[in-house]
Amino acid sequence: MTETQQFTATPSTPSSSPSSSPAVDTRPDLAAAVALAGRTLAAVRPDQYDAPTPCDEFDVRRLSSHLVAVLRRIAVIGRGEDPFSVPSFADELADGEWAAAWEPAAREVARVWADPDVLGRDLRLPMGVRPGALAATLYANELTLHTWDLATATGQRPDWDTELLERLVEVVRRAMPAETRGGRIPYGEVVPVASDASALDRLVAWSGRRP
Repeated sequence: MTETQQFTATPSTPSSSPSSSPAVDTRPDLAAAVALAGRTLAAVRPDQYDAPTPCDEFDVRRLSSHLVAVLRRIAVIGRGEDPFSVPSFADELADGEWAAAWEPAAREVARVWADPDVLGRDLRLPMGVRPGALAATLYANELTLHTWDLATATGQRPDWDTELLERLVEVVRRAMPAETRGGRIPYGEVVPVASDASALDRLVAWSGRRP
C-alpha cells in the first residue's frame, strides 16, 4: 500500500466535536506534499549541501535536517502529542542520511493520519490548537514551501500539482493573514506578485519568499 493510499483508505467521517463542522478530508494533500518533498530530498547531491536556500538561516544541509524533523513532528501532532517534543532539526543524522530517514518517518505519518477521526480532533501545533483537517493543510503548505526552497537551491524542477497549490493558497491566506507575521507564524512580509502569477509564485510570496 502506498503512502497516499494509506491516507485515504478509510472515508472521512464528520467530527463529533461540538466546536467544529464536518471535516473536509485534507489528508490526500498532506500525503502528496510528503511524497514530493521526499523525492526532492532524495535527489540532493553531496556537493550541494553547503548551497544557500531561499530561507536565509538554512543552507541545504540544515534545511534537509529540518525537513526530516518537520515530518516527524507531523506524526507526533497527529497522535495529539506535544509538537515541541520533536526538535526542529534531526541533528543525529549524518550528511546524506536524510533521505533514508525520510522513509520510516513518512510511513509513521501515513499510519497515524490514516485514522479519519484525526480530521475533527483539536491538535496542538506550534502556532496553537487547530482542527486536524486544517493542521493537515498547514503542514502540506510547510512541506511544499520547503520543497520549493530545496528545489530552488539545488536546481530541481519538481512535478508541482497546480490544483493542490491553489487549495493551499486559498487556505493559508485565511489561516495566516498578512497582518499576523512573526511570533508563532515565522513568515516574513508578503511579497507582492502580479495578479496573473502562478499558484506556486503566489504561495511562496505569501510566505515572504521571493518567487
